[in-house]
Amino acid sequence: MTPDWVDVRIPAEVDSGELLGLLGDPLVQGAWEDQGTTHLYWSRQHWNGDQLAQVRAALNQLDPSGLSSGAVQVGDLPHQDWNRQWALSVKPLRVGRRLVIRPSWETASSLPGDIDIILDPKQAFGTGHHATTRMLLEWLEELIRGGERVLDVGSGSGILAMAALRLGARSAVGVEIDPVAVDCARECAGQNAFGAELELICGTLSDVAMENRPDLVVANIDRQTLLLLADELAAYGVAGSRLFFSGLLVEQVEEVMARYASLGLYPVHRREQEGWVALELGRSEPCEGLE
Repeated sequence: MTPDWVDVRIPAEVDSGELLGLLGDPLVQGAWEDQGTTHLYWSRQHWNGDQLAQVRAALNQLDPSGLSSGAVQVGDLPHQDWNRQWALSVKPLRVGRRLVIRPSWETASSLPGDIDIILDPKQAFGTGHHATTRMLLEWLEELIRGGERVLDVGSGSGILAMAALRLGARSAVGVEIDPVAVDCARECAGQNAFGAELELICGTLSDVAMENRPDLVVANIDRQTLLLLADELAAYGVAGSRLFFSGLLVEQVEEVMARYASLGLYPVHRREQEGWVALELGRSEPCEGLE
């Protein structure tokens, strides 16, 4: 039987988040570090061998000496081992003041007012551990006052939409093109007892039919997708929705923001963690420096 997953092993500790950003490949299913080795995973059906050259090129940007890229190995991984690797890597995580994200088999100490979200690691991004997700979760905790409508673009595991609801949003819609991610998100929504207030759509932005304009639009997606969806996302901002983007490396911000500026939207707030940037966009250029 053909193995389910391709495991690309890099015998070095590299910043897996930065590596994923440099790859810019929506088909890579995750990165995991273990005892000095960094692993990247692709499903067998999406692996054609070209990705290996892309991995080496990205590693050469991170490590110009070439030591990391020269020792990359490619192996096979059965489906059950994939799940075990993820399970070992994910522990309860506190984000911001109140959000606690944990797999179902772990318990976490809770404080008064804590908001608990169960999220088992599967073939979908968004466990909250990555800086791009954390920044938007922290922002949502500050923004949600109660009764908001939220649109999560590229929702992956659905963590942002679910967190928004737990924080008090009235409704949330998550849209995602990957059917595997949507299936995982729907299973997670059931584990957390969400109902009709959470809608998870497998499709594109054109498939989103909301009677009322969302108050908040969050998008934790890569540079290429932010550029591809610029017209559709900007339309929400021009109509009055508050837009919050994450998933950009520092050096990618200027190009993406130039595209949105041409559509009448400008960065009004900026956050940065571990080389990644999150931005709020608005219809007016800020008078002073970004906060």
